[in-house]
Amino acid sequence: MKTSILTEELTPVEANIITESSEDGKNTYLSGIFMQADIKNRNGRVYPSNEINEAVKLAQATIKERNGIMGELDHPQTLSINLDRVSHIITEINMDGTNAIGKAKLLDTPMGNIAKELVRAGVGLGVSSRGAGQVNEDGGVNGFQFVTVDIVAQPSAPNAYPSTIT
Repeated sequence: MKTSILTEELTPVEANIITESSEDGKNTYLSGIFMQADIKNRNGRVYPSNEINEAVKLAQATIKERNGIMGELDHPQTLSINLDRVSHIITEINMDGTNAIGKAKLLDTPMGNIAKELVRAGVGLGVSSRGAGQVNEDGGVNGFQFVTVDIVAQPSAPNAYPSTIT
């Protein structure tokens, strides 16, 4: 089996946008389903629950150790996180059944400001996991090595329709 870069995405409706107030009134968060297990996505892949559970455990440890996980606006073609493209910091992620529910703070970086402006304009944003793994003949994913969740326009993960909360 060949190891490949794997990216998964959610539709704009599937990303739950939350705006939280702070003293400066500027914090904007995306909150909702970040990854889904045990269902075939639009890329024809199925991530077993054990793979998503392990990815969430790794992400939780990284969030605790590094005070968050950086993500980018749109998917790059590599597994490396490009600092000049960072748009958000993942601050929380937990399992809820077969879904990984996350929360990400949009940053005041050039890419984060693009994402914020899209949100202000009423554009729904999708989210997408980025990692590596092996895909078998029937689309099942083994050895998923989670890197981050990026903000995207064309996601692939189905069946997640959280409401938008402002």
